[in-house]
Amino acid sequence: MKPKKTGHIHSASAEKIITKRKKAFQAKDLIQKIANGNTTALSQAITLIESTAVKHQVVAQEILKGCLPLSGNSVRIGITGVPGVGKSTFIEALGTHCINNGKKLAVLAIDPSSSISHGSILGDKTRMEQLTTNTNAFIRPSAAGNSLGGVARKTREAIILCEAAGYDVIFIETVGVGQSETAVHNMTDFFLLLKLAGAGDELQGIKRGIVEMADALIINKADGENVPAAKKAQNAFAKALHLFPPKASNWQPQVALCSALENQGIKNIWELIENYLNTVKSNQFFKENRKSQNKYWLQTSVENALKDDFYRNIKVQDQLPKLLNDLNAGKITAFQAAQELLKKAK
Repeated sequence: MKPKKTGHIHSASAEKIITKRKKAFQAKDLIQKIANGNTTALSQAITLIESTAVKHQVVAQEILKGCLPLSGNSVRIGITGVPGVGKSTFIEALGTHCINNGKKLAVLAIDPSSSISHGSILGDKTRMEQLTTNTNAFIRPSAAGNSLGGVARKTREAIILCEAAGYDVIFIETVGVGQSETAVHNMTDFFLLLKLAGAGDELQGIKRGIVEMADALIINKADGENVPAAKKAQNAFAKALHLFPPKASNWQPQVALCSALENQGIKNIWELIENYLNTVKSNQFFKENRKSQNKYWLQTSVENALKDDFYRNIKVQDQLPKLLNDLNAGKITAFQAAQELLKKAK
């Protein structure tokens, strides 16, 4: 006589129910703590978002769902510039100014990772000593690794959590040497480009695409003997910006000088940002821009999901090595190989 399996089935079902309840409790607990401004819970939730483990993603999505109604009330500012331009010092100076004016600040830094060693610097916290110890500041670096799209999506989700935790100003920092600027531009309300004067790249060294995205161009390290060169660069950039087509926001991008190290010009830059926000909120561009960004991230999320599903397809995985060999042997074109893989995925 065969043993009954009912007990085993009930046991497995009970275990699933218990696991589901534990995850729901964990998510609910973290949502409540985040809403109360608990930075430890906020860090834990962002870690869950960044994890690729399925069990973590289930909890992460529950947390995001619970935090979404509490989000949307911050000013999101993108900050970019080439390495050495002084981004960390600038962020600390501008961030401290915001906090001194009653704001709560979150800094989300997309950190470059080595494509060879896969190590990342993650040194932003050590370069922002004042902000790191300030109870009204939260700093979170994320390593980009090989998946810029992934870290950009996770950064956008981290914004939702930070807003739910009560942070009303959010800086998103990017390294300024790759395509990350486009992703950051599509998740922020104001995009700021930091530049240096006297580096021999006043006009040649700026990428047209980045400049077209910028709402303000700030020339940092305008102090001491560098002041004349900074003013000269300011005039050159101001003339160049007038050659670009008008922005949909009806805002004319500004060029300003500052010395983040000496805390000069920081107040003026924040006033410039406030003037921009007043402009785009009064002409409704602020709301329309966020709607446009939502559409962009919806489409990007769909594309990423389809891509992931495609490469997880067993038939695609089996066929891919053979098609690569044929491609390298000159027996087939890349387009033909792609078509074959797409057929296999159907």
